[in-house]
Amino acid sequence: MNHVYLLAPAKINLYLEIVGNRPDGYHELLMLMQSIELSDLLEFRLTGIEDIRLYCQHPQVPTDQSNLIYKAVNLVKQKFPSAYNNFGGMDITLNKKIPIAAGVAGGSGNAAATLVGLNLLWRLGLTENQLKELGAQLGSDVPFSLVGGTALASGRGEKIDSLPPLENLWLVLAKYESLGVSTIWAYQAYRQQFSSSYRQPDALERQGKINFLRSKLEIDSGKLGEILHNDLEKVVLPSYPQVQQLKEIMQKAGGLGTMMSGSGPSVFTLCRSQEEAEKIKQQTQIDLKNPDLKLWVTRLVNQGVQMATNEHIKS
Repeated sequence: MNHVYLLAPAKINLYLEIVGNRPDGYHELLMLMQSIELSDLLEFRLTGIEDIRLYCQHPQVPTDQSNLIYKAVNLVKQKFPSAYNNFGGMDITLNKKIPIAAGVAGGSGNAAATLVGLNLLWRLGLTENQLKELGAQLGSDVPFSLVGGTALASGRGEKIDSLPPLENLWLVLAKYESLGVSTIWAYQAYRQQFSSSYRQPDALERQGKINFLRSKLEIDSGKLGEILHNDLEKVVLPSYPQVQQLKEIMQKAGGLGTMMSGSGPSVFTLCRSQEEAEKIKQQTQIDLKNPDLKLWVTRLVNQGVQMATNEHIKS
């Protein structure tokens, strides 16, 4: 094998609770995370030369060492120098379809796909757990992006507890193309405003919350909107009126529930069917009439990084 195509799905947060501070400076989190079908396509091709070269058609995606793809490559090169020396460099082509700076783990998914691509082409033989350990060194969302599906995430987001898949649900995802929200800023702003409410729950309390979320999912996925929650809305929505307005408009259009994903500024509405999602998309476009607003209709999926089919490659 000298080349491979991989899909890196985006994700949404169905539940995001900021519990408290961690000794490492991060926040202690409890999240319910979900992969969606909207994906980036990455091609990894061995070249026989030393260089690692990254190409991307999207003008806003950096193709220098600041990209998480390069950071993933450098981490693996450092850990497994003999594999790099044996197989050499590669060209990585990123077909970017996930919106930029949207709070849906596009960059983390690309890093996760890079770990999988290197594992295959450099024949490292790493297990899923070993890949997740590497991923945690790159970013809190990378371990989830590797496995995907439906999962509870705790710690700073790197501890993954997979759940039975959510079936037959769609969503409308919306984002103003020119608007971005810094994840670092969002968490810092939350700490400044709400740190007085931080606590360190014991294992029993944490497990109780996990059991509650799990039971809600098992009873009726159609009631998923009842548990939608994102603490970061408390700081992002007041600071970004466009996002607040977008959420309100989408809520009025229907669906199971509407929420900002991650640190924003993307907003999604869960739907029972593709038809319902298309109607909400059309209504949102009519109500806002803003050419900068981009909307996608997609569905929940049960996997993270995966091999791309010919249909994906040609689309």
